[in-house]
Amino acid sequence: MIGAVGTLILIGGNVLGSMLVPNHDWVADTVSDLAAGRYEIIQDVALYAYASALVALAIGAAHVHLDGDRWNASIASLCILALLVVVIGARNEYGDGDNEGVVIHIYLVYGLGVFFTLLFFCAAKGMGEVSRSYRRLSIVCGVLWVLGAPIFFLLPTGFDGAWERGLGLITAAWALGFAHLLWSLARRP
Repeated sequence: MIGAVGTLILIGGNVLGSMLVPNHDWVADTVSDLAAGRYEIIQDVALYAYASALVALAIGAAHVHLDGDRWNASIASLCILALLVVVIGARNEYGDGDNEGVVIHIYLVYGLGVFFTLLFFCAAKGMGEVSRSYRRLSIVCGVLWVLGAPIFFLLPTGFDGAWERGLGLITAAWALGFAHLLWSLARRP
């Protein structure tokens, strides 16, 4: 339940923030732009809710343990992703030319790229033990992520916000699917 609700809060926070932040262009402006400034609390709360969702999914995955080492890698990836999301939200430093202190945002983003890739592909076999549909979801999300994430760094700033939100929807679709998988297992006799 927390996995699904936290993911939906992430989506809702992004939509709400995009509507309330003055002059925010969801196509051109990234989520990081939305998480800076006067209304940053909206996106920050959404990011923390998503981090909570990832932790809840990790705990659920640890209880069902559907596949050996790959499943363990999935659980670890969920935990690391939650930590990365929290630091991104809390750090308020987005690699935007800020030269005070250590600029780490880009490295955190690279971490998201690596650990979402691991998560999608490592979880697929175990998810397939419940249903081929879940396995397919994980593989499709993985393929879309691997193809789409590197393109984000090549896009002009006039379009990167929409692309980044598309990548976020890939992770949200996986998280909602995985939350459904855990819910369906919990309801089995």
